[in-house]
Amino acid sequence: MTAWRSVSPQTRLRWVRRRLDSAFTLIEVLVALAIVAVALSAGMRALAQSADGASSLKARTLALWVAENRLARVQLGDSSASASTSGEEMQAGVVLAWRQTIGPTPNPAFRRVEIVVTDPAQPDYALARLVGYVGDERR
Repeated sequence: MTAWRSVSPQTRLRWVRRRLDSAFTLIEVLVALAIVAVALSAGMRALAQSADGASSLKARTLALWVAENRLARVQLGDSSASASTSGEEMQAGVVLAWRQTIGPTPNPAFRRVEIVVTDPAQPDYALARLVGYVGDERR
């Protein structure tokens, strides 16, 4: 305290001005905080979209595997394959619903097989759709 009192008023004024010039104002601090908040919220949104995209990709991959398995069963001569069937299948711990439709083609030696795989909670949204052609063993 004594050192402060022993300094001349001009020197004290220079110290105060220098200290004020090197400090941030309240407006500058608020603007910096606003910029950081916007940047962090944009980063969180991008992270959430990335996670959502990864789970959607997993569901679509599993659905395609279910569709390929159903087509393989028809190709192997699944005798229970009628014109239109449906069911549920578990793949990697996830239950998926499928609809299979077998129809004719312009060439009578082949049949058209269409398999649509959905999430049982959203049966109108197709996760995978696979169309294949198999030989008609009846010919």
